[in-house]
Amino acid sequence: MRTYDQLFLGSRWTEPATADTFEIRSPHDRALVGIAPKAAVADVDRAVAAARRALEPWGRTPLAERLRLVERFNELHAARADEIAELVTAENGSPSWFTGWTQRNLPERTAAWLKLAREFSWEETLTDEAGNRTIVRAAPVGVVAAVIPWNSPHSAALVKLIPALLAGNPVLLKAAPETALDAMVLAEIFEQAGFPEGVVSVFAADRDVSEHLVTHPGVDKIAFTGSTAAGRRIASLAGAQLKRVGLELGGKSAAIVLADADPKTVAEGIRTATFANNGEMCVAHTRILAARERYAEVVAALAEMADGLVVGDPAKPDTFVGPIVRQDQYERVLSYLRLGVEEGARIAAGGAEPFADPELANGFYVRPTVFADVTNDMRIAREEIFGPVLVVIPFDTEEEATRLANDSDYGLSGGVWTADAEHGVEVARAVRTGTFHVNGAPRHGNAAFGGFKASGIGREYGSHGLAEFVEWQAIAVGR
Repeated sequence: MRTYDQLFLGSRWTEPATADTFEIRSPHDRALVGIAPKAAVADVDRAVAAARRALEPWGRTPLAERLRLVERFNELHAARADEIAELVTAENGSPSWFTGWTQRNLPERTAAWLKLAREFSWEETLTDEAGNRTIVRAAPVGVVAAVIPWNSPHSAALVKLIPALLAGNPVLLKAAPETALDAMVLAEIFEQAGFPEGVVSVFAADRDVSEHLVTHPGVDKIAFTGSTAAGRRIASLAGAQLKRVGLELGGKSAAIVLADADPKTVAEGIRTATFANNGEMCVAHTRILAARERYAEVVAALAEMADGLVVGDPAKPDTFVGPIVRQDQYERVLSYLRLGVEEGARIAAGGAEPFADPELANGFYVRPTVFADVTNDMRIAREEIFGPVLVVIPFDTEEEATRLANDSDYGLSGGVWTADAEHGVEVARAVRTGTFHVNGAPRHGNAAFGGFKASGIGREYGSHGLAEFVEWQAIAVGR
């Protein structure tokens, strides 16, 4: 068991303002994983004050030095990848194959940020016909509050922390209570890397303290990943203060299965696109739109795939689906399984029945579920469930398929399955979503990531993501 009794405020370990703590328990068996301090309003105030003091000196620190510190952080972070992966699995129930894959890939992503920062156009000079110069420079946006969820904590943290730091911004990372322990490990690494005083703070807090953070007048930019409901709240608070905001929110992504696609191949791709990380992914492809002439085949292939997934202890290497993160979310997912039946959908695989295995009796385990005979107006087809659940909806024409895909409040991800990849690109152009996969192809690590509609504001990754953490200043210089 891990126990932390200090917060990482302004790049220094500090006694918290109160004795309040978070108990982090395993969603597999509810055993105590560890204890972490709970940040209070006074702790946030101290962290923001330290960041404001650091803003000018950190922003003026030469890029070469910022690069050196981030490189050092990346080396230290990579060295602890296995440890962090095991800890996240214990905290939130993500299966070990998923946390291991995630942590092994993060050093490469940080290295990509470093390369982008070296190539980024931090300053350029424009000259007019009269010989007057205008210098266009990228200035730090200011103190950044990075607020992250529990489902893939280090990915969500670093996609905000690394570009913000490289751009010269102090950052306050507010971690989710469910994954407060791995956030403290992240703080240890930042301390070892030697970041200057005030530049990095890491803490976990509950909702009222988090709201104090995002409304703090000393915070210039909010970078948030989480639910659309929370994003709307943050956007309204930020708007009142004209505060910069980036929001990576929820999704109800559609995967279109054209008649020429092979159902078995589709099912294998959907296996990861939907059920990875226990289905607790904003990008999960949870609406499968299948050509009516192949509908029965697609449903059968998806059901066979879902029934074959190994559900169990997330620490075991053969487990594909682990437990839901906590009890209220577990009960919420089960309520959607019952709702689907009430709405007239047919359970082709899974369902709300509990597991007979005694090893799973104390955990928040949900059967991977496939709903068939679904219409796009059902709540199970419109609302983000955030669990191992997908729905299959038939369509008659390709135009109907793209209409159904677009008939959603969300627009984060999606895909198409077809024997003709170039035609798949044409389909992609008709769907309003931030990321689209043709035949399950992976997205390039430097491609912009973010959502249309209620799936968010702004972009992460690549030069687009780096630009989210700067303000552009134009300095006109006369002759």
